[in-house]
Amino acid sequence: MTTTPDYEVIVIGAGVAGIYQIKLLQDLGVKATVLELAGDLGGTWYWNRYPGARFDSESYTYGYSFSREVLDEWHWKERFSSQPENLKYLNFVADKFNLRRHMQFNQRVIAAQWDEANRLWRLTVRDEQGEEGPGERKGPTREMTCRFVVMALGLLSQPTLPRLEGMDRFKGPSFHTYYWPKEGVDLKGKKVAVIGTGATAIQVIAEIADKVGDLTVFQRRPNWSAPLNNSLISEQEMADIRKRYDEIFAACARSPGGFVHEPDRRGFYEVSREERLRTWDRLYDEPGFGIWLANFREIFMDEAANAELSEYIAERIRRRVKDPKVAELLIPKDHGFGVQRVPLETRYFEAYNRPNVHLVDLKTTPLARVTEKGLVTKGPGGEREYGFDIIVYATGFDAITGAFDHIDIRGTNGQTLRDKWRDSCSSFLGMMIHGFPNLLMPAGPQSGSASTNYPRGIETGVNWSTEFLKHVWKRGDTRFEATAEAEARWTAHVVSMYSMMLMRKAKGWFTGYNSNVAGHEEGKVRYFVYNGGAPKYVERITSVAAKGYEGVVLDGAKQHAAAE
Repeated sequence: MTTTPDYEVIVIGAGVAGIYQIKLLQDLGVKATVLELAGDLGGTWYWNRYPGARFDSESYTYGYSFSREVLDEWHWKERFSSQPENLKYLNFVADKFNLRRHMQFNQRVIAAQWDEANRLWRLTVRDEQGEEGPGERKGPTREMTCRFVVMALGLLSQPTLPRLEGMDRFKGPSFHTYYWPKEGVDLKGKKVAVIGTGATAIQVIAEIADKVGDLTVFQRRPNWSAPLNNSLISEQEMADIRKRYDEIFAACARSPGGFVHEPDRRGFYEVSREERLRTWDRLYDEPGFGIWLANFREIFMDEAANAELSEYIAERIRRRVKDPKVAELLIPKDHGFGVQRVPLETRYFEAYNRPNVHLVDLKTTPLARVTEKGLVTKGPGGEREYGFDIIVYATGFDAITGAFDHIDIRGTNGQTLRDKWRDSCSSFLGMMIHGFPNLLMPAGPQSGSASTNYPRGIETGVNWSTEFLKHVWKRGDTRFEATAEAEARWTAHVVSMYSMMLMRKAKGWFTGYNSNVAGHEEGKVRYFVYNGGAPKYVERITSVAAKGYEGVVLDGAKQHAAAE
């Protein structure tokens, strides 16, 4: 056993968070590396190559704010940039700062075990060079050690498939949208099934409806959705955006969601219904999340206010879908508009007006099994088989904690993180966990990232984590751990934020619901996200730092040696 680790810091994940984290560590001259499962950097924008994949944040609010050079040099071509351009952007940033040399790709972290005697983490890593896709691959394993580990794991990086009989029997191509083939898929003239109508499916369906021969959508529960209203960004407009970056990022910092959209400060009931309708008409036709986040604050907390807005959105859907029966199937009845993250779409509802697009309601005719030829449903009239050339599973993710659960993370006394979080989730600031020393999560469960414009939350978390590590190094400490009391207080605060929000009743990833994951079915709320808003989150974590990182026990090598 050695007391000198291979690295001072190992970062797991080379997505938006991991790229920024290794940039700051290299600026400090810290011996650090990034381990990434994929064949290259990019995180969600590396994997999600499906047609229609793009930002729902305004592009110029999604990019990093830390470098004036990057802001001045990069031209966002669309208001809501698409996946190929997003991946190009992240590569541009990494190459500009020569970060790739600090990254190791095709590396699966199988396990991370805390070594109390030596105050370091022991990681078991498998080299998985070769073809990418679902499932683990064979390869040599090795042990790597580090003093501190930073989990820069994607909140939506563990895809889930439905639990259907016969999924391995289908003879044609079938895949989760997360694993859309790099080389692309020839859809021309093909009969295609899409299972799911969540955020990803809404993008896919709208994009491929006019490219396939025939498209059948299998829907269990509809989701609310509103227009993206995307457009190109000219050279002139981009020049103006560059001049306003400070103003843009200041607006993001003020808003609860980290977007440029700030809530309407007028009271819902202070204005007439006619004025509310005029406001909604304007927001519905504007780009981005305005209809959700620039709305009246009561829509998130007041049942009657939310019901009125939901009926307005439902009526807009009815205007766009020609068949009234199909329109009603596409309108959610089990939750109101905006109580879950709202997918944004481009002519999604109009896709159902095409003669080659069909909607199957799985509530009345659920899927029974997969066959060699396609899918079988079973309803009151018996079974029906649908034949397909391609099956696309747009069936979501084991969100927030899923990526953590797929690593065997063991803290003090051999406790596994998977067991600690089995029934719910607990943390300190969403960035530390009691019982798991020297582990940081800049965008972990219960942090300010999951419920905000992700990169804005990322920069907040990475900046705070890095300043904390600088504090640790300055003191000469070799161990830190959040106290049980601090973790309990923070978790109670997170839970209390849910009590005010209508989202507490929703079946979505904000509450940990996923019928395809054992233990995440309906009936158990998991308090995954911080609902206090970005400004309040920043205020709280800044206060913790100002008080000498109150709630965290720090211990130096000298004290440790004396204790022995």
